[in-house]
Amino acid sequence: MEYVKLLSSNRDFAKLWAAQLVSLLGDWFSTIVISALIVSYTEGSGNQGVAVSAFLIARLVPPLLMRPLAGVLADRFDRKRLLIASDILRALAVLGLLFTTQGPEYLPLVYVFIIIQFMVSSLFEPARNAIMPSILYRHQLIIGNTLSSVTWSAMLAIGAITGGLVAELLGTQAALLIDSLTFVISALLVVAIAVPETPRSEINQTTRKVKVKSQRTFADGIRFLLKHPRAGAPLLVKMGLSVTSSDTVLIIYGTQVFILGDQGITSMAILWAAFGFGAIAGPLITNRFSDGSVSILRRLIIIGFGLMALGWLLWGLAPSLEFLVFAVVVRAMGGSINWTYSSVIIQQVVPDEYLGRAFSLDFAGFELVQSIGIVIIGVLIDAAGIEGIQAIVFGAALVSLAPLLIWARIAQLLETHESRALTVSQELAAGG
Repeated sequence: MEYVKLLSSNRDFAKLWAAQLVSLLGDWFSTIVISALIVSYTEGSGNQGVAVSAFLIARLVPPLLMRPLAGVLADRFDRKRLLIASDILRALAVLGLLFTTQGPEYLPLVYVFIIIQFMVSSLFEPARNAIMPSILYRHQLIIGNTLSSVTWSAMLAIGAITGGLVAELLGTQAALLIDSLTFVISALLVVAIAVPETPRSEINQTTRKVKVKSQRTFADGIRFLLKHPRAGAPLLVKMGLSVTSSDTVLIIYGTQVFILGDQGITSMAILWAAFGFGAIAGPLITNRFSDGSVSILRRLIIIGFGLMALGWLLWGLAPSLEFLVFAVVVRAMGGSINWTYSSVIIQQVVPDEYLGRAFSLDFAGFELVQSIGIVIIGVLIDAAGIEGIQAIVFGAALVSLAPLLIWARIAQLLETHESRALTVSQELAAGG
């Protein structure tokens, strides 16, 4: 299998992948546990929707505010060292969460440590995505990004289930301790990675990315992306898929609508696992129709947006937990396709000197739009109550058509522009 072949032939990527594997496993341990903890702390208060949304916002807004600094650091300093420092600091932040499990009066402290953890995480993701073209050859980029996306999804499925089981059997503190240890293991794996000076993705390429002079400021990165639509356009994809965030709705459905297990931990774990399975299946299926070119990846992103809209529609129609699982799988397939292919396009068309800032802006756009969506959905849930949640889901299905139509138009315009540019180049070559 090509994924196994990649891991066996590229040891440096295998170590980066293993680091991602263990840290994500721990992340989903704590996500399930902290979500259930917040719901239990706010039971009967009438503010569960806002409380859960605040938890998700605490994971999104601090990294959003850190993105300008994170992107510049990823382009100015050693990316490997940034990954190691990020892992160590996150391990300490998760240990702090152990002090919040004693009762509802510690709820504010939960948000404090979550904010610290995800502020540090904002350094990790841009550096990890920017380092991948350095340790992967160009023909390995799609496979590598798909494997990373599938790993995120698999750990969501496995971590959700095992996190629920560990919390049920051993308690919240054991799950948090495991999460902290996974970051330590991740740091040790990253230490062993060898990063070449010349990105491997640019070796033996007849169409290398143009070398450009970078002032390595955040504003310089924005100017570059605005000046080059081919490089800037894929940054809109993650923004589009986050317009209708499913996180809050999924947690409410698992703990308030289709309830299994203590505090809905079992049903929530099943739904997160379904999301993970769908996210695994999405890019694995569409990779069969991809030749790795930017134009094909853009078209597959249109399909991804279509699956997201369909998933929301099925979600609203769900009469049972089993049907809802299917709807969540469809919704997750679309989101995973778009996340994976937008990252590959960025890695293919953005020069290495700008990759840290490009991914920093990419994640910032995702977090900004998702934060706004989470707040809106949380307020709507508290205003409409559980009885009105189906209408909220149908509204999400309608809204999700907007990014589908917008991206389809953007892809068409870019294809037209590139086709004309190629024609002009061929005519000049013939005339010369």
